[in-house]
Amino acid sequence: MPRFAANLTMMFNEVPFPQRFDAAANAGFEAVEFLFPYEHAPQDIAQWLDKNRLVNALFNMPPGDWAAGERGIASLPGREEEFRAGVARALDYAQAMGTKRLHAMAGLLPAKADRGLHRATYIANLRYAARELAAHDITLLIEPINPRDMPGYFLNSQADAHAIRAEVGAANLKVQMDFYHAQIVEGDLAATFRKHADGIGHVQIASVPTRNEPDDGEVNYPYLFRMLDELGYDGWVGCEYRPRGRTEDGLGWMKSL
Repeated sequence: MPRFAANLTMMFNEVPFPQRFDAAANAGFEAVEFLFPYEHAPQDIAQWLDKNRLVNALFNMPPGDWAAGERGIASLPGREEEFRAGVARALDYAQAMGTKRLHAMAGLLPAKADRGLHRATYIANLRYAARELAAHDITLLIEPINPRDMPGYFLNSQADAHAIRAEVGAANLKVQMDFYHAQIVEGDLAATFRKHADGIGHVQIASVPTRNEPDDGEVNYPYLFRMLDELGYDGWVGCEYRPRGRTEDGLGWMKSL
């Protein structure tokens, strides 16, 4: 059976963020992930993890001005120094919390943007981040996100993400495959995972099209979980979904496994 990590940004919202670590552990999770930790001191989060014997599977580097609508800056020309400062800040948190995977969000393309320039910026920034993270044995992740949920996002498909990974040429750069996003953009999930398995560093799940628990909708998750076991995938599977009601009430899908 795959190893599941509770996404504390979306799950257990019935309680404040610090209490979600307790709730996840009590529900049977051994790992957690979240979008951003930066509203809390890294030492505090490390304490919440240690108290509950939880692994932090993943979090995102600083995304720019999230409240103003920014969704990452890795592909944005002119923001390179800010990106590098974000890498350093994320590393401080990762080292305090024992995190081994960090995601760099690409960002939104402005209207009439020169996509080639943004791609070149993205490649250069990823090479820098991969070098910085490699010194601490940390994997850098990039994630394609569907344009329905995030219009204008630079990176949408697994194919493009793996082409970028190959161009960057860093051994510690991997692609995050969120089955929810991948189903919306390109489908053919099992074949796509098999094709790129060596370059996939993290998996996430949610139902399609509603992004709720993975026990309904058009994706056959029991089949995909068996495939992950068959292929020997030993990473975490992040539960990045919005519970239909109380988080605990919707965990029957996991308990049935």
